[in-house]
Amino acid sequence: MQANNSFTPKLTFGQTLNPHLWVSAHADYLYTYAITRINDADLAKDLVQETFLAALEKTENFEGRSSERTWLTAILKNKVIDVYRKRSTGINKAKNVAIAEKQQHDFFEQGDGHWSPEHRPAEFIAQTADPLHDKEFAKVLALCTQKLPALWLSVFSMKLMDDEETDKICFELKLTPANFWVIIHRTKLNLRACLQKNWI
Repeated sequence: MQANNSFTPKLTFGQTLNPHLWVSAHADYLYTYAITRINDADLAKDLVQETFLAALEKTENFEGRSSERTWLTAILKNKVIDVYRKRSTGINKAKNVAIAEKQQHDFFEQGDGHWSPEHRPAEFIAQTADPLHDKEFAKVLALCTQKLPALWLSVFSMKLMDDEETDKICFELKLTPANFWVIIHRTKLNLRACLQKNWI
């Protein structure tokens, strides 16, 4: 369907928004972004739709300094963070962190925080250029992340997938820096154990 020019805002920096093409041009990319961070297909679809609706309401805010996709992704990213915030509300964080801290002592030396000899990681996954191998690994990783508690998945996704600053994560999810680092360590341990069991 050809876009109606009346719905194509002209922008100062030479970029043009074309809402009529958003679904065909960006829906798959945005869905993949959402599903890898929240592991809920229906919610991921809803968030993409909400992103398009929010973008339509905010076309005047698009300054043309980034691509249309980057701008839409930023809107979606904020919606994903809202999901993380809602999921972490009501979770007994103090209890979860205390359990994680206790379990962490099983894996690390008390004095220096290094791996204890009996739990030191062995050689992990070999590098490969085989696309099929990479797809299989991605599938196993996705299954392993689905087993994480909601708060841990939120922290993991924000830090290691979106490369957010620790201060921002703590602010958004109402965590102390100590809680954040315990959760990150425990998440890595859980993922490593799951991958070693299901992949290696």
